[in-house]
Amino acid sequence: MTRPLRLVAVSGGLQRPSKSAALAEHLLDLIADAFPCEQRLIELGPLAPQCAGAVWRSQLPETVERELAAIEQADVLVVATPVYRGSYTGLFKHFFDFVDQDALIDKPVLLAATGGSERHALVIDHQLRPLFSFFQARTLPLGVYATDNDFVDHRLRSQALIERARLAVQRALPLLELPRLTSPLAVEEAALA
Repeated sequence: MTRPLRLVAVSGGLQRPSKSAALAEHLLDLIADAFPCEQRLIELGPLAPQCAGAVWRSQLPETVERELAAIEQADVLVVATPVYRGSYTGLFKHFFDFVDQDALIDKPVLLAATGGSERHALVIDHQLRPLFSFFQARTLPLGVYATDNDFVDHRLRSQALIERARLAVQRALPLLELPRLTSPLAVEEAALA
C-alpha cells in the first residue's frame, strides 16, 4: 500500500479572501479527487510580516520554517500567484528564495496565476516556468490562468476556467503518480510485497 500523496499548494496572494488561494484550492481538490492526498494550503499573505525582513533562512521564525519544510517534503506542488506589475509578487519570489535549491528537483509543480485581464496570461510561461526550472522541478504541461471575470465573490464561476483546470490536472495525472511510485518508502514497500 502506498502512502497518500503529500500535496502542497502555495498562494502568493496577499489579501483574504484571495482569488489565487481559491484557484489553488480548486486545483488541490481536483488532484485529491484522483489520488489519496494529504493536502496543505500555504497562504503567503499572513506570513508576510514574519519573512519580509529576513535575509537568511536562519532568521525566519518557526512558523515560516514549517511551511518551507512542507514545500520541500511535498510530493507535488501547486503554486498560484496574482500578477503584480507583469510578474509574480515580490513576496512570492522572496519566499521561494528560502527554499533549498535542491529540494524541488524532479518535483511535479502545477503552475497557476490570476490577473486583472488576459494580457498577463503569459506570466505562467515567462515568469513561473523559469523560476521553477532553476529549481529543476518538473513543471506540468498545462498551466492555469484566471482573470477577475472568472470569479464571483472569490469563487470560480467561469465554466471555461473550470474546464481548463480539469484538463490541466487530467494531463498531469500520469506525472503526479511518479513521486509515489519512486519514493524510497514506495520502493521499500514494493520490495516487501
